[in-house]
Amino acid sequence: MKKVLIIGATSAIAEHCARIWSARGDELYLVARNEAHLQTIAADLKVRGASGVSINCVDLNEIGRHVELLDAAENAMGGVDVVLIAHGTLSNQASCELSVEETLAEIQTNALSTVSLLTTIANRFEAKREGTICVISSVAGDRGRASNYVYGSAKAMITAFTSGMRQRLHKSNVAVVTIKPGFVDTPMTAEFNKGLLWAKPNSVSKEIVKAIDVKKAEIYAPAYWLVIMKVISIIPQSIFKRMKF
Repeated sequence: MKKVLIIGATSAIAEHCARIWSARGDELYLVARNEAHLQTIAADLKVRGASGVSINCVDLNEIGRHVELLDAAENAMGGVDVVLIAHGTLSNQASCELSVEETLAEIQTNALSTVSLLTTIANRFEAKREGTICVISSVAGDRGRASNYVYGSAKAMITAFTSGMRQRLHKSNVAVVTIKPGFVDTPMTAEFNKGLLWAKPNSVSKEIVKAIDVKKAEIYAPAYWLVIMKVISIIPQSIFKRMKF
């Protein structure tokens, strides 16, 4: 039985991961901002077989509360084996372009709050020389595009940060797993037109849990995004800057 801390537990992808862990009988500690939504998810996970479910309503931009929340999770479950960090927002690029404040707020939510959590979690896992840290980044961080470069920049920071942290923690037997989803059909992307490249959160969650199980360093989810992003990454800048996507 694993003891799993899920940060951003009300996201569709995180909730589907939690369902898989519940079916295995794992113990879960759920963190998000919406207490009512957390309570609904917790009740469902108990029915699905979780050995225990605790919730904590926290605004993760309140960085001063991160140590408190990690302490609470460890106390509730008697330790933490796996951490999934899945919180974030999908930035409104047009609004960010008009506002320094909104741009910085999006980077705070999608990058800096995660960096704070990662730093504290890494130190705790390093001290006990075990644990798995999984973070949801994005294919958007592989190359900045006009349509979402604020969001993409935040995710690029997460990808680079977890890459360095993975190398640091390897000697301490701590795994760091970076997930790069492509287009996923969730409430956060409800306004987007869906096409062939869009995946469902339940299929992405299966890939995430599998990556955690085998302590995979980095995955694209679905896997075909690896090929797509390799192609995008080699497009010459002279051509890329003229493209509209």
